[in-house]
Amino acid sequence: MPLRFTFRQLEYLVAVGEAGTIALASERVNVSSPSISAAISQLEAEFGTQIFVRHHAQGLSLTPGGRRIFNEAKRILDDAAALNDLAGDISDKPRGPLSIGVLTTVAPLISAAIRRSFEAKYPDASVTLREGHQADLFNMLGRAEIDVAITYEMEIPKDVAFEKIISLPPYVMLPENHPLSEKSFVSLKDLENEPMILLDLPISREYFLSVFQYSNVRPNVMERTSDLSVVRSLVANGYGYSLVNMRTKSEWAPDGEKLEFLRLKNDIYPLVLGLVTKQVNHRSRIVEAFFEHVQNHVDTSGLPGVILPT
Repeated sequence: MPLRFTFRQLEYLVAVGEAGTIALASERVNVSSPSISAAISQLEAEFGTQIFVRHHAQGLSLTPGGRRIFNEAKRILDDAAALNDLAGDISDKPRGPLSIGVLTTVAPLISAAIRRSFEAKYPDASVTLREGHQADLFNMLGRAEIDVAITYEMEIPKDVAFEKIISLPPYVMLPENHPLSEKSFVSLKDLENEPMILLDLPISREYFLSVFQYSNVRPNVMERTSDLSVVRSLVANGYGYSLVNMRTKSEWAPDGEKLEFLRLKNDIYPLVLGLVTKQVNHRSRIVEAFFEHVQNHVDTSGLPGVILPT
């Protein structure tokens, strides 16, 4: 029995289902919008069912039946990709698509450099990057929208495998010439009465507050923001201190004011950065190559954009 669809049509269907609009899907797969629209219409005609609901000026959404077709199309494409992976395994040369998710606070520092060095080593790899909060990354893994994520070992679901890259202890970030900046180390007790700027993001917020709780110190939180760049600017302009677990190579806030970074002398547990995938019996060759590449990069060159503790 002849197939009623092509792999290309399924690729366009999945792209639209993930993007929510034909225009955005067109950008992602580098195909004209009319071609994608025609492919979707052809599939709906062949299957005799409506796959998408068209919303005026608001994109498209999957119908209940369309959702089932979308999920099956993704499975078929994943199986086809696995066949490519098998061919790559046989030839022992990593190739093909690799979608990487990176935690929002980590992405600006390491994602582009890691991608560039990986693509330079494996020119047959086709890498895409996405960013999100912890829950976003796990959802993307569950929907097979990404192959691997770079994030912290916190609130890891049971169906996700975590592999450590490096441990990152917290630093105190202070404005230039702050009285405490003359010290080599600073304790949380030293900071108890100082105003704190809290990075108010899931995972980060809970971790930094738990650091104080662990040391039986109550932080004097005066400002909260979900933007790390805003945290850096507020600190640099003297509104308080903040805790960070990545000491950036740049000591400047976005507005050009200087920052100081000090280690904490308390015995505080670090955040562990690592790679996560869905629990599987076998990782594809290209995912395995990415794991090896990231670990080798950290072991030999450190994390891009980050001064590691000695």
